[in-house]
Amino acid sequence: MNMKKQLTQGVLAASLSFLVWSCNQSDPAPKGDYVDGVFVTTIGNFRDNNGSLSFFKRENRTADIDVYATANGSGLQGGIQGYAYLEGKGILTVDNSSAGLDKVEIVDANTFEKIASIGAPDIENPRKVAFATASKAYVSCWGTNGDYMYSTGYIAVIDLSTNKVVKKINIAKGPEKLLVHAGKLYVGTTDYTNGKTLTVIDTNTDEIVKTVEFDGAPSPIGIDANGRLWVGAGRGISKVSLDSYAKGTLYAGTDASKIVGNLTFSLDKKTIFFMLTSDFGTKGQAYKVGIDDSVIDMSKPFINRNFTGLNVDPKQGLIYAAVDPNPVQSGYAVRYRTDGSVIDSIKVGASPIGFVFR
Repeated sequence: MNMKKQLTQGVLAASLSFLVWSCNQSDPAPKGDYVDGVFVTTIGNFRDNNGSLSFFKRENRTADIDVYATANGSGLQGGIQGYAYLEGKGILTVDNSSAGLDKVEIVDANTFEKIASIGAPDIENPRKVAFATASKAYVSCWGTNGDYMYSTGYIAVIDLSTNKVVKKINIAKGPEKLLVHAGKLYVGTTDYTNGKTLTVIDTNTDEIVKTVEFDGAPSPIGIDANGRLWVGAGRGISKVSLDSYAKGTLYAGTDASKIVGNLTFSLDKKTIFFMLTSDFGTKGQAYKVGIDDSVIDMSKPFINRNFTGLNVDPKQGLIYAAVDPNPVQSGYAVRYRTDGSVIDSIKVGASPIGFVFR
C-alpha cells in the first residue's frame, strides 16, 4: 500500500446574488451540461479511492457529486488532486492509494465523456495540471517516491494531439501548484523542509530557465493588477518582479509553526485571500491582504473558520471555501461575499480541496 500525502492545497452586487440563490432551488445540471458552473475537486477517503469531481450551476443549491461517473458509468478510482480545461478538453489528475494505479484522465470538457487515460510509468503521484496551449498541458508529479520523501519528482508534458507524455522535466522535492503566464511555467513545491525553490520553465522549449529561492515551499498564486507575480511560501506572501525576479515579502504573523496556503486573488486582482494553518492544515483561519499593503493585518481573521480549499469565482467575485467534516462523509462548498459574510453552502463529495469555474 502506497501511503500518499493528501494535503496539499472582487467586487459584486451581493444583494442581487443572494436574491437569485435564495429563490432558485433547482436540480443539478442534466448529464452532458457542464459548460457553465462550478467544479469541486474532492479526494474522498484515502483507502476507498472514492474521490470525485462535483459540479453545480451557480444558481443551484444541489450538486452532481460525480460528473465523471454520471458521464461514463463508473468512478475514477482515486483522489482527484487537480482539474483544468481548455478549448473543449479537460484533464483530471487521479491519485490512487496503490502503487502503479495513478493516472490522468482526459475528457471532453463539455460532456465529461472519456477521451484517453495516461498511467504509470508516465504518470506517478500526479498533483496539479495546467495548459500551455490547447495542444499541450503540464502535470506535476511527485514520482515513485511520493510518500513524504520528495526524492523524485517531475513535470509531465502531455501532447494533446496524441494524448501521450512526450517529456519529463526533472523537478524533485514535490512539484505541486502550476501557473502558466506569458510563455513561462511557474512550478511550486510541497516539501516544506527542502523544496524551497520556485522553478521557471520556458513553455516553448520546456527547459528550466530560472530558479528562485524562498523561505518555505513556494506556491505561485497568479499575476496581480499591476503585472507582478505573487507567491506564498512558509509564513510569507511575496510579490515578484517578472523581469528581475526580485521579491518583497509580507509575513503572516510570527508563529513559525503556521503556514499560508490556498492563496487566491479577488476578482480585481488587488486583494489576496489566504488560509493561515497549523497542525498539517487541520486548524486555521482565513485572512486577506491588499497587493499594495505594507503589512498583513493579523488582528482579526477575515473568516474565523478552517477551510481545505479557497478560490474566487472570476465571473461573480464570490469566495468559495471548501469544508471537510471528515473523509467518510460529504463535504461542502460554502459561498461568501467579499466582506466575509456567508451566503449559502452546497453539499459536494467527501474531502473537497479545490474549485474550478466555467
